[in-house]
Amino acid sequence: MFRRVKNKFLRIALIIIYFFILFTCAVQINFLGLFGASPTKKEILLPSLNVSSELYTADSVLIGRYYKQDRDPVPFDSISPNIINALIATEDVRFYKHNGVDVIGLFAGVLSTVGGSDRGASTITQQLAKNLYRTRYKDSQGLLGKIPGVGIIVTKYKEWMTAFKLENKYSKQEIITMYLNTVSFSNNAYGIKSASVRYFDKLPSEISVNEAAVLIGMLKGTTLYNPIRNPKNALSRRNVVLGQMQKEGYLKPEEVKTLSQDSLGLNLNNQEVRNSNDSYLRTAVEKWLEKWAEENEVDIYTSGLKIYTTIDSRMQKIAEDAVALKMKELQRRLDNVWSGQEPWRDKEGNVIPNFLEDQARKLPAYAYLKEKYNDEAKVFEELNRKKEMEVFTWDGMEKVEYSSMDSLKHYISMLNTGMMSMNPYSGEIKVWVGGINHDYYKFDHVNQAKRQPGSTFKPFAYVTALEAGKTPCDKYSDKPVKIEFVNNKGEHEIWEPKNADWNFSYSELSLRHALARSLNSVTAQITEEVGWDNVVKMAHTCGIDSKLESVPSVGLGSNEVSVFEMVRAYSTFMNAGKKTEPILVKRIEDKDGKVLAEFKSEQKQVISPENAWLMGYMLRGTIEESGGTSQALWEWDLFDNENEIGGKTGTSSDYVDGWYMGVTKDLVTGVWVGCDEQSIHFKSSATGEGSKTALPIFAVYMEELYKRPELGVTTGKFPEPTVEIKKTYNCPGPRVRSTRDTPDSGAVEGETEVPALTLPEILQEIQGEEEGQE
Repeated sequence: MFRRVKNKFLRIALIIIYFFILFTCAVQINFLGLFGASPTKKEILLPSLNVSSELYTADSVLIGRYYKQDRDPVPFDSISPNIINALIATEDVRFYKHNGVDVIGLFAGVLSTVGGSDRGASTITQQLAKNLYRTRYKDSQGLLGKIPGVGIIVTKYKEWMTAFKLENKYSKQEIITMYLNTVSFSNNAYGIKSASVRYFDKLPSEISVNEAAVLIGMLKGTTLYNPIRNPKNALSRRNVVLGQMQKEGYLKPEEVKTLSQDSLGLNLNNQEVRNSNDSYLRTAVEKWLEKWAEENEVDIYTSGLKIYTTIDSRMQKIAEDAVALKMKELQRRLDNVWSGQEPWRDKEGNVIPNFLEDQARKLPAYAYLKEKYNDEAKVFEELNRKKEMEVFTWDGMEKVEYSSMDSLKHYISMLNTGMMSMNPYSGEIKVWVGGINHDYYKFDHVNQAKRQPGSTFKPFAYVTALEAGKTPCDKYSDKPVKIEFVNNKGEHEIWEPKNADWNFSYSELSLRHALARSLNSVTAQITEEVGWDNVVKMAHTCGIDSKLESVPSVGLGSNEVSVFEMVRAYSTFMNAGKKTEPILVKRIEDKDGKVLAEFKSEQKQVISPENAWLMGYMLRGTIEESGGTSQALWEWDLFDNENEIGGKTGTSSDYVDGWYMGVTKDLVTGVWVGCDEQSIHFKSSATGEGSKTALPIFAVYMEELYKRPELGVTTGKFPEPTVEIKKTYNCPGPRVRSTRDTPDSGAVEGETEVPALTLPEILQEIQGEEEGQE
């Protein structure tokens, strides 16, 4: 074909052009897999970026991000001209004069490199092609890429072709914007906005000349010129960028002279950057979205979503402050209880031998040292070596001379908590406090931790009785109970429950009064009558998912459940018998603001509206009835405007777990307090029962909420019943005077019965008294 061309030079030129076209086509179609994949037309039109998703509260406060690369794209007009000028002067001075590949700049770059200049040969468009389409990664390499020298030539050529395509599709402004939104600035900051916030706590539009020079200077080597890790190198590189800006006419010599005297000016105090990837709420939302993300084939880490939770940031802050205030006091109390003693004890109160050493053996540090020394004695010698460190305390981070074993003892002896607050009608979760500090305790105590709820589980026995036809005024005797049964192993057992103080009054009490005083004796009788299998079934019906062992003691909270489950189940009482599925996310938008999904609670009628209303009335009895276990709430300013509150305290065996479940007309709130290690706990009801640990957190939280009516939580009476209440319920119990505090479910020693009082009279008499019984 080429022999017909007589002119030798023309023939050679045509052959070169022919093979150039053939080579280009072969590269483009990845002939025989030799060259690796090139971006398609669709990928050029719609380049995909790994954009971080943002997490917001219901009131639009940014509380975190999900990302594989912390990227938050911004438009061109949100980027300071200082950044644009620094980039062009340093990376591509002929940016506005070429079409993606700068042939003149290529030769000039080679010559300048020989002459010692820092200017590179690649254009900004070529670098964008490399960033967008990962041209230098293995998945973009073909068989020829395995040949040294050949692979880089093929890759470079593909980048040139891609750069031409980008230039034909996008304007110069669009290209430089895409570049700045894709490039890495180290420290997991991808894109100019993430970098500006991370290093200077500023938006890109606010970046100064010197700050722009620091950021653009990093592009030559994000590790070598990292201003955090290598500040001297970063300072030197910044001044080189300033020199380039002067050379290209963006700065005057006197400006460079002044600017080069300044420090780096870093500001690394941005709270959102430090904490956005480290919170109980962020982790909980991620888990909550797992099913939705899978069904919709969405990766929340790369899709640039805006995720709006149901959490109210102001209520969350009030809850966190309440937790911090009361947990500080509780920790001091626990420390005083065990002052000078080892707190880890078995059921008989004896110190557990080798407890701390056994805990240390679970640590990654132990495994590392064991592999290093292969000698446990040497391992513990290292773990007991003291050094300066910081530890978390309720008075702030404290510098101490601790060994690793000292640190382990410190953290394992700290009380933790879980708290959740929810609107029982909409299912929207308003508060989620997963623990005391996510940096040191990753385990979420709202939905991951399961603990014995103690007497907070009793309402499920009582609602089972109501559903079976009982009324709040039915009478039961506070007397010893003996229940014979066959356990799940087929063995014959006898269960004789005691009240918490081991006393029985032998008085007749209504169901409401018995629940108010949390009597084990009456709960056991009810459970036997309705059947413990039915109590288990009722708990599951109301919202408990955990496996429950069907035993006579089930109504006393012998199984383990989560705060999340308890709040969901108690909400059934407040929402007219409808089980309300909690929701943590309200809506999800894409990066352009288009709503992708909205979430509403699933609700199902599971108990009668009449019995649900009666359960709310009975829960109020713990405050309104004589000897009620929630009467410690009178110590707080909670009862203006005829406000009604219901609730239930709970304490597990040996005061390991303290609970409070509180219900108001607007919210259902659950609080748990205890140590993660269950062998560490309080010694007595005076220090460790739920009314002394969890209830005060609820009380402080509600007291502060009532001061902020604009948040939608106000004082007032419970909702009126939605159906006619046919059962007898208004039967106030007798006045019972106590000579001392009694624990949860405890009968009162030295009680005297007096004629029944009307409800208003009881409220007047008990208001302000400090019975605080549980």
